[in-house]
Amino acid sequence: MARGPPIPTLSNCGRKAIQCTIVRGGPDKFTSPAYHTNQRTHPGDLMSQAARPNSIRSPILAGWMCIGLLLLHGCLPSKDASNALKIFAAASLTEAFGEMKTAFEKAHPNIRIQLAFAGSQVLRLQIEQGAPADVFASANLAHLNALMEAKRVGASQAFAQNKLAIITPLDNPSQVLSFEDLAKASKIIIGTEQVPVGIYARQALAHANRFYGKDFEQKVMKRVVSQESNARLVRAKVEMGEADAALVYLTDAFASKRVRRIAVPPGLNVRADYLMANVIGSQQQQQAAAWQQFVFSEDGKDILVRHGFSVN
Repeated sequence: MARGPPIPTLSNCGRKAIQCTIVRGGPDKFTSPAYHTNQRTHPGDLMSQAARPNSIRSPILAGWMCIGLLLLHGCLPSKDASNALKIFAAASLTEAFGEMKTAFEKAHPNIRIQLAFAGSQVLRLQIEQGAPADVFASANLAHLNALMEAKRVGASQAFAQNKLAIITPLDNPSQVLSFEDLAKASKIIIGTEQVPVGIYARQALAHANRFYGKDFEQKVMKRVVSQESNARLVRAKVEMGEADAALVYLTDAFASKRVRRIAVPPGLNVRADYLMANVIGSQQQQQAAAWQQFVFSEDGKDILVRHGFSVN
């Protein structure tokens, strides 16, 4: 697999990952194994909306610009940074892992956690270039496999599941009310071809050709005005009113009060499995094991469910 240019190390930032399961049959047929009755589910499957402040563009844009600069140029080292347990995680885990960090550090006062969030493809390249990560929580199996083949990470465990949703601005200017309505939106945002949320958006669109016409995917892709490097950037563009619709993870839609959420028919949706692996060569294997144990604990599962994930 071709590798991109070296990326600066994140010095103070924070496997079987996402497996996409397209459900065969009609777009409303619900048979995906990701949501069997023995799994916990979140309350975010139905459409909901909340008030959005009118003056959010500048703060959001500034925030994501800062994140981009941190990923490109590296974070500044802090006191005792080398002693922290460094966890690299997919951007869609931001709120869930942030809450876990607080709970974990309270339960383990001798272990300090540093979190780094970005697209899984960015984090993979960081680890390949020697970034001092201890744990990798990926949202894409291919990127994790590349690290396994390079002997950079060890065995993995699945800890959560996700799926896709459509989001629009609260005023929904293109009146997108269903998956089929994406073909009439004037400005659509999706992830790039390398970022997991973009990969699965394309798979759902391709599958939709069977139900909405063989050129449905082509119609939608012609309306794509921007492709972003992680799921949070996709959502931010809709929050700023720069797009009429976007395909994001359900958890990202669930976490925002500034977008309208529209369900993707189960027959078109994907199952996204999130997995973790310890980084080979980490000097904090015991601490990393303690973190993984917490994620799989009832407390960890409760946090994931609160943030819209499904767990076993």
